[in-house]
Amino acid sequence: MRASAMTEIASGAGLSDPALRTLAMIPVIALVGRPNVGKSTLFNQLTRSRDALVADLPGLTRDRQYGIGRVGGFPYMVVDTGGLSGDDDAMDAAMAQQTRQAVGEADLVLLLVDARAGLTAQDEAIARDLRAQGARALLVANKTDGLDIDSATAEFHALGLGAIVPIAAAHGRGVAGLMQRVRDTLVADAGEVAGAAVPGSDEALDRWPGIRVALVGRPNVGKSTLINRLLGEVRVVATPIAGTTRDSIFIPFERDGQDYTLIDTAGVRRRARVQDTVEKFSVVKTLQAIEAAHVVIMVLDAQAGIADQDAHLLGMVLDAGRALVLAVNKWDGLEPDLRERVRVDLERKLGFLRFARMRLVSALHGTNVGHLLEDVREAYASAFAELSTPRLSRLLESAVAEHAPPLVGHHRIKLRYAHQGGQNPPVIVIHGNQTESLPGSYRRFLENFFRTHLGLVGTPLRLEFRSGKNPFAGRRNVLTERQQRKRKRLLRHVKRR
Repeated sequence: MRASAMTEIASGAGLSDPALRTLAMIPVIALVGRPNVGKSTLFNQLTRSRDALVADLPGLTRDRQYGIGRVGGFPYMVVDTGGLSGDDDAMDAAMAQQTRQAVGEADLVLLLVDARAGLTAQDEAIARDLRAQGARALLVANKTDGLDIDSATAEFHALGLGAIVPIAAAHGRGVAGLMQRVRDTLVADAGEVAGAAVPGSDEALDRWPGIRVALVGRPNVGKSTLINRLLGEVRVVATPIAGTTRDSIFIPFERDGQDYTLIDTAGVRRRARVQDTVEKFSVVKTLQAIEAAHVVIMVLDAQAGIADQDAHLLGMVLDAGRALVLAVNKWDGLEPDLRERVRVDLERKLGFLRFARMRLVSALHGTNVGHLLEDVREAYASAFAELSTPRLSRLLESAVAEHAPPLVGHHRIKLRYAHQGGQNPPVIVIHGNQTESLPGSYRRFLENFFRTHLGLVGTPLRLEFRSGKNPFAGRRNVLTERQQRKRKRLLRHVKRR
């Protein structure tokens, strides 16, 4: 987020030193441009996903779409926006407002233009608007495959946005170079602050000691009250008014010899209910806090039940691969019969999170709050567990012996060995042949088998499958002269019979 926007949010929340907290967050990159220039295609390339709907139809994207970047070797958040056509109808005005909000949230804006269509009046209008907002922008020329880049991009220099980065988003060409340019720009921006690190870098996050724990949830579920209870003092403002917290606040503390950094976040409501300008940054700040955290405590309101927005936030946590602890707050205010109904509702709606610990707590009175840090330490240990290759391979052998992989045609899928491929979340890489044909049910069986036998609690587990290549594929066996004579004798014998 740009410094001006961060200063506004920090002053509204009564916070000091906003630049330091900004550097502990991952940077935000917004994609803007007129319709059908390839913003959603580039979004999918940058996030290594298919989250954005892509078709050869202008105006397909209307709302902001958030995703975590997977290209370039550094963490970042990318925001896809709707195309700006300049029409006066209500829909285009609403999309323009969404785009302006994305620009206000962003550390860097990528203005996409269509190299095949050439410079248009809409491109010039968007560039003027970006300059009026004071946005830092890079000009990206898309659809350059098969074109002479110099001649195709020459007219875009009239926009006055500096050097042009040519790419072909549909084929992924030039995307890695674009992200290197983005990183260089962010490094230059960070250098303006003395001793600053690149936003989202490990050096920036290392400023916060111990286990980083982010508390997320809807507004007024008790996140700030829970933090005050964990700290034993009134450290953050907590009121019954929804939306009291506006920024992500980093609070280091120590308990029983273990260092922690608690991250209090703004409550996330449905977009239709968000009217306050400052509150519109809450989704970005919460996503940044999830990425910065080692463990996420999802705070639920037992009296309000499980809402769709809770499931949406849980999806963000799982997509980020963060360890998870569920805290069901305001439990002591329920009648006994209502408690049973809430238990059944939690089991029914959150059955897919059985790997996570669930605590029924009261942040106001302190009931069970002390056990949350125990669950955090357990989830953190599981997320960063060291898994040896021999142990994983033996477990894979036991799983295959218990339940063999299915047949593909007339051949059975073979799983040979496994090794660890990453941490937070733990990644297990399984090697074999025809692994791409493994059904989802067998993948879930392997995930549950490894989770049970490794004792992993509170963290997602990801399995990656890799198939070995046949070294003889496409090679003809050349017979020696002796083998050729033997083959001829065999053929004459067959003909005589």
